[in-house]
Amino acid sequence: MFSFLKSRDEQTIALGIEGKVSEEDAERLNKYVEENFGDDEPFNIVAYMDEVESTSLKGALEGLKFDTKRWDQLKRFAMISDKSWVKAVSNIGTIFPGVATKHFQKDEVDAAWGWIMEDK
Repeated sequence: MFSFLKSRDEQTIALGIEGKVSEEDAERLNKYVEENFGDDEPFNIVAYMDEVESTSLKGALEGLKFDTKRWDQLKRFAMISDKSWVKAVSNIGTIFPGVATKHFQKDEVDAAWGWIMEDK
């Protein structure tokens, strides 16, 4: 399930991800992008992944594969989690072609936001 969190950057969506990600979550994310970034404005995602089961991560990542017209807009994806398996699968370029992805531990939140904003 997605929850929208307060973002530190107007070009970045901050998400809390827990449990399973549903098709409804993907639709909500797509609507949020449409309302806030239109069809061509670039954006990033910082995902705080807590209590996501390893068996549902594939489903979570598939759920993030929202409307394909958004791929040219999504630039960076930071995954924040202390789960070792999240780090192992954080190189998800096959799911998000052309999107820079990086894993951060929960105590590296500032580093994650710094990485997200370093191209500005």
